[in-house]
Amino acid sequence: MRLIRSLVIAFSTYSRIPMPQVEWSNENRRYSMCFFPLVGALIGGFIWLWLFACDRIGLNPFIRGAVGSVIPLLVSGGIHMDGFMDTSDAIASWQPKEKKLEILKDSHTGAFAVMGCAAYMLLFASVLSGLSAREGLAAGLVFVASRALSAWFVAFLKSARPDGMLDKFAQSAVRRAVTVSGIIYLSACIVFWAVFCGWLSPLLALAAVLFTLYYRHMAYKQFGGVTGDLAGWFLQLTELILLAVISIGGMIL
Repeated sequence: MRLIRSLVIAFSTYSRIPMPQVEWSNENRRYSMCFFPLVGALIGGFIWLWLFACDRIGLNPFIRGAVGSVIPLLVSGGIHMDGFMDTSDAIASWQPKEKKLEILKDSHTGAFAVMGCAAYMLLFASVLSGLSAREGLAAGLVFVASRALSAWFVAFLKSARPDGMLDKFAQSAVRRAVTVSGIIYLSACIVFWAVFCGWLSPLLALAAVLFTLYYRHMAYKQFGGVTGDLAGWFLQLTELILLAVISIGGMIL
């Protein structure tokens, strides 16, 4: 029952899928980060179904990309995009760490957040517009990998705000379980990428590693650690980068 409650909390927090009510306690959310990538699996499944329908119906690339880019927002409720926008505002402010953390908590939306969101959605739609259903199988796994990596950061990196929601999850996370589950998720992604993407699989792994290293450096240098908003920023850009590798690699092939 503890695992089921952790699963419910993971989907209740990071998706808009209706779930039963459970008590929000340390014990219940203990393994929630282990189930976080399953939300990505659901998003990836919807993305693949949409691309499959586009192939069967013959919809043009514009509609394919435009509708596909909205699917992750509908499933997740935009929680990660909200973090991406807040972080974009904070980074663009060029303020000291303390001021940047205040900007992250500010409920107002700045100009850089709007511009960043618009640019992201355009790029995301353009990347999806060039994918077929076959490539969509590999693309769907991107949403699993991004959340597995994000769960690792939640559990192991220093929190910039000890009283934030991200730190509460990190305190409750069982690090060994998060590590083992993350290895399983990422190993499965790599195996499937090798099957569906061939020579692109090493590039996908390299892109993920390089961006995670950059994220850790940026978060520590500019914010003194990670926050929930930074985790959203990382997740969104990881997905865009890996999908771009798949899309551009498919064109070259």
